[in-house]
Amino acid sequence: MPISFLRRAIPLGATVAVSALLLSSCAAPSSESDGGELVWSIEGANLSAGHMDPQVSQLDVSGMVQRAVLDSLVFQEDDGSFTAWLAKDWSVSDDSTEYTFVLRDDVTFTDGEPFDAEAVKANFDRIVDPETESAQAASMLGADFYEGTEVIDDHTVKVSFTQPYAPFLQAASTPQLGFYSPAVLEESADQLKAGGPDVTVGTGPFVLTEYTPDQELVYTRNDDYAWGPHGEDAPKVETLRVEIQPEASVRTGVVQSGEADLASNIPPNLAGDLGDGITVDSIEYPGLPYSLYLNEKYGVFADEKVRQAFARGIDVDAAVDEIFFGQFPRAWSVLGSTTPGYDASLEDSWPFDAAAASALLDEAGWTERDSDGIRMKDGQRLSARWIAWTPVPDDRAALANAIQSDLKGIGFEVVREVLEPGAYNEQYGPKTFDLTDWGFSGVDPDFLRAHLHTDGFQNASQVTDPEIDALLDQAVASSDQDQRNSIYTQLQEWNAEYTAIVPLYSPSAITAVGERVSGLDYDLYGRPLFFDVSVG
Repeated sequence: MPISFLRRAIPLGATVAVSALLLSSCAAPSSESDGGELVWSIEGANLSAGHMDPQVSQLDVSGMVQRAVLDSLVFQEDDGSFTAWLAKDWSVSDDSTEYTFVLRDDVTFTDGEPFDAEAVKANFDRIVDPETESAQAASMLGADFYEGTEVIDDHTVKVSFTQPYAPFLQAASTPQLGFYSPAVLEESADQLKAGGPDVTVGTGPFVLTEYTPDQELVYTRNDDYAWGPHGEDAPKVETLRVEIQPEASVRTGVVQSGEADLASNIPPNLAGDLGDGITVDSIEYPGLPYSLYLNEKYGVFADEKVRQAFARGIDVDAAVDEIFFGQFPRAWSVLGSTTPGYDASLEDSWPFDAAAASALLDEAGWTERDSDGIRMKDGQRLSARWIAWTPVPDDRAALANAIQSDLKGIGFEVVREVLEPGAYNEQYGPKTFDLTDWGFSGVDPDFLRAHLHTDGFQNASQVTDPEIDALLDQAVASSDQDQRNSIYTQLQEWNAEYTAIVPLYSPSAITAVGERVSGLDYDLYGRPLFFDVSVG
């Protein structure tokens, strides 16, 4: 079985046992070579919980599936450069505060509405409207820096910011800043989170024609499509059927049996033994590695020595290598190694050292022990509560167990709670937890502003440092890439010492592809693109 590890490096100047019941419930893909049906198995467990709208949702899966419907102004190539898409040309002011786009004049939404400058303005203004409650997309659109979108004429639009905003072109290439029909925004915007036919309407190569929450999405070819980023016309396949199958063993099983043509989010332990005729593509995500976020404003992590001891007390190398079968590299920085500005000098800078971790805890005053061997100070146990968002893949559950075991060895108790989304948000909102976890994909390191700035919407560590805020503000405002890289180096080195975030590993998007599929491509995040796919 061929395995392709596509560890895409972006230039710094650019920005098995399977349930028979579940298997039998899947329709086998069509065998027609001209047109036909492509079946795609995804995890997708939380789409039905109001995550069908990439302009609002922070989940990668939202943008992954809705890329079939939502086009963008520009397309980002593997080398980090940008290609025309819905915009056929663009210019950027010398101070990077104004971006002017000349739009194609031959694009229509699948409900017949024209794509024009008014449509761009309606979508961008909707994203930053507080009533939309967008976090990630609003941040990508500059948040408070967004001054507005001006309609110059029917097919020319200018997007302005109150200060230089260098990451905008990259943001404008993503489905989070893709475009809905103005008629939908006018009449059904409140339904976009739930999504569905006649609501999730864009200009894309496919039309969402059926949606059964927690089961499947059916996309049908947009026969009028003629504006792909590389000149693509309407897709070759007639139907893209997306099966929602949270269990990894089911996703691998349906590809092995031929009941699906491809499957996403394959865990490393299942990727190496899928049989003949199946190709496995592995693309390392750019962005913030899968990490632990230590809440310094709530409990024991207020003490920097405790945070440092926590990080040094975990044998990250051994756990990551064993659990992920050597396929995911151990992370050393808050930027993944394929992300612009990555500081390779941090590699091996904070290895596992139980003795050093114990010494730090002694210095912090946690010198007593209770009957369970957990450290005590002033009658308090050294205990941290870790909240996790369900569903938790088996490999991450195993990693959590290893972390808990390592830390217990130095007298540090970690209690983990796996919570449904509603219960998780009840604690995440007021930050009544000690630590939580996630990874975040992104090409431009400006995503650190969301995670480390005092006002960052994903600042789970509750960092409030004026100097860090100033560095983040300087980086987003600079159009000098060397200066930006220098700033992000300072931020990475600061976190390695301060330990607000503990990076663990850099995940890859692993996709299993059946032998009927040809022409499949991926974006920089490892998400499948279906412009040129055929089956047969």
